[in-house]
Amino acid sequence: MNRRSEDATPGYEDNAALRGFGGYEPADAPRAQPKRIRPRPKPLKWRRAPWFGLVFIALVAGVLNALGVGKSRPASSSPPPAPLVVTPSPRAAVPAAVAGWQSVAGRDGSYAYDVPPNWEPAPGTQHGWAGIRLITSAFLGKCGQETLGGAGVTTEPVADLDAAARKAATDLATAAYGGTSQVRPEADAQVAKADGTAIPARIVVAEATPTGTGECTARHALVATLAFGGNSGTSGVVVAYADSDRSGPSIREDLVRIVRSYRFVPAADRGTTTPPPTTYR
Repeated sequence: MNRRSEDATPGYEDNAALRGFGGYEPADAPRAQPKRIRPRPKPLKWRRAPWFGLVFIALVAGVLNALGVGKSRPASSSPPPAPLVVTPSPRAAVPAAVAGWQSVAGRDGSYAYDVPPNWEPAPGTQHGWAGIRLITSAFLGKCGQETLGGAGVTTEPVADLDAAARKAATDLATAAYGGTSQVRPEADAQVAKADGTAIPARIVVAEATPTGTGECTARHALVATLAFGGNSGTSGVVVAYADSDRSGPSIREDLVRIVRSYRFVPAADRGTTTPPPTTYR
């Protein structure tokens, strides 16, 4: 609050025209009647008028009460917003080729592979790392924020099946786990076509020793790949990978079985399914 300073000599004007003491002229001058000046009114100060501050506070409080500030308001009678329910779009569904497993179908169901029941199919999800991207995905659990395993489909610009399978296995092991890896040949295989014929394929398995030190970082990992096609200079590759220490004792056999289950699906075996809706509150 701005305050105006008080007069230096309250009660009298500074009569510069009067040259005598006390406001009188010298004796040789005509007598002049001294002029008394009323003191100027001093600014009002809170400390000198506490009643004014109390009145002001009471006035403000009255205005706020009139406007409803500080008053308890009745609870709203409107119902809470309804939860958001999202119904996923229908997706392709095909029967599993491995008994007791579940299929992961791509596109319109023209191809598929199978995963164990404890895996989560995510056919509409793409995932990967620099140098390798996977579509038609599936995932295996988590440790903290780390995924224990996954699978998907990609291509390699290599016609030789063994070279394509090795490249995909090495690229994923390096990008996902770092450290060193050793690629070992597994077996020859075949991929069934929709017309019942088969095309040759090649399976390899890479053993990776990651360099990470986090609590959930894999100490040992496996990457299985199956390459097929290659006639046009590009090979299709199915990839499955996992933390070999936390994913169960049969994880190596499971990964090889996942990639080996890849096939093209006849039109008669293709269907659609709609996942259950998800509720967001």
